[in-house]
Amino acid sequence: MKTYKYKVQGVDYEVEIAEVEGKIARVNVNGIPFEIEMQKPINAAKHPALAATKRSANTAPAEPVAPAAAAPVQPAAKPQPAQPAAAAGAGNPVKAPLPGTINAINVKVGDTVAVGDVVIVLEAMKMQNNIEAESAGTVTSILVNQGDSVMEGAVMLTIG
Repeated sequence: MKTYKYKVQGVDYEVEIAEVEGKIARVNVNGIPFEIEMQKPINAAKHPALAATKRSANTAPAEPVAPAAAAPVQPAAKPQPAQPAAAAGAGNPVKAPLPGTINAINVKVGDTVAVGDVVIVLEAMKMQNNIEAESAGTVTSILVNQGDSVMEGAVMLTIG
């Protein structure tokens, strides 16, 4: 396995390539496993060490693979829009339960929500996950946009 360290928009990532098989690379990003589909398979003539990973996961991949394999997970580091500290901290945070992509935001700042209301739809591992309000109140800030990638534990909005 080969490990790479990246800094994307100020966030450090450790990417470990476990296996490359054709167009599929199995990687771990900060300890979280991902299966990445590359746009085209690795050319065995140019990268014989990578072609060998199909048979042996102990063979170290060559340097050029890391950017292609890690590219789909880099948007997870996208920083959220800057908001005043008071607005972002006012209330109970609604955090991402797992890494994924924001598909829908069902509320806006100032909306009143009840416990159990679906506030965000998060796509993770090809499944739609309804994120529900855990407390009743008024939405005081929304820290994500539709299409944003979020990591587990990232604050998506606050309810005051």
